[in-house]
Amino acid sequence: MKRGLRAVGIVAAAVLGGALLFNLAFSKPGALPPEPVAITVTAQPVATFKRGDELTQFGPLRFVGGLVLTSPFPGFGGISGFALEQDGHFLAITDAGLFLSGRLVTENDRPTGLADVKAAALLDAEGRVQADNDREDVESVALAPDAAYVAMETINEIWRYPRDPLGKRGTLVPAPAIKNLRRNTGLESLAFMPSGPLKGALIAIGEEGAKKADDLPGFIIGGPTPGGFTVTKSGPFDATDLALGPDGNFYLLERHYSPLEGVNMQLRRFPASEVKPGARITGEVLGRFDMSHEIDNMEGLGVTRSAAGEILLTLISDDNFSPLQRTILLRFAVSGD
Repeated sequence: MKRGLRAVGIVAAAVLGGALLFNLAFSKPGALPPEPVAITVTAQPVATFKRGDELTQFGPLRFVGGLVLTSPFPGFGGISGFALEQDGHFLAITDAGLFLSGRLVTENDRPTGLADVKAAALLDAEGRVQADNDREDVESVALAPDAAYVAMETINEIWRYPRDPLGKRGTLVPAPAIKNLRRNTGLESLAFMPSGPLKGALIAIGEEGAKKADDLPGFIIGGPTPGGFTVTKSGPFDATDLALGPDGNFYLLERHYSPLEGVNMQLRRFPASEVKPGARITGEVLGRFDMSHEIDNMEGLGVTRSAAGEILLTLISDDNFSPLQRTILLRFAVSGD
């Protein structure tokens, strides 16, 4: 988890706080109900992606729409993982140790709101709240046909839950390879392989390597050929989420922060077929965006396909429970090659 910063531009980001505000530790909320509770989420549209510009096409990415999300529920925010199904249902996790489920409402693929949203704390195998046992830093979530998997960064663990996990107990997944990741730059990205040579495996990518300049560490956990791989470090960017698209490509969401520039975001893709033990993967950069665009600390990514056949990337931000940041949802369509 990194501390993002809401600002109106690069200069404003530096003036409003720079490194000091970025590293402030905002308290995580204690609203962690063991049983699911219904919550209300209000959505305000994001009219344009680039501030002061009506442009919608950014290289191969077309901005479809966005929302700024707020809720009176005190546990809302800190969304660091986001799994989206083709029918619009989503499962998200927060880095306070909370599940959020619901439905993304759209109009011609443009996001208009969230409906039927429920919240519940992650529970351990004994039915205890995970956050009460120092397992609140939950950073990624992946859906399998019969399960939901979550990864916890600080303690570097993966837990398996029923596919509808709210109010349900989880079980620890054996994954000794991820234990060597650094404490606060550990497992940020998680995806499930439903078919192919790696069927049944979890694909995980760490936020950073052993050193900041190292390639990103990748893990094939379970399945027929478990092992490790790497993703080439792309400039200063670190991994924040991974999603498998219906086109057979992995999409990787990445982020960089500096006091002078604020938050930057990058999107990469690479074929799932390239993931194998010992591989070094580079992929293709689809877009890089700075704070002259409507971004925040983007940490969650879901990939679906539109009725017209386009790949849709739906991103969501972790506001770190900070009054200086936003929970912002963005959607892009990927243009054909």
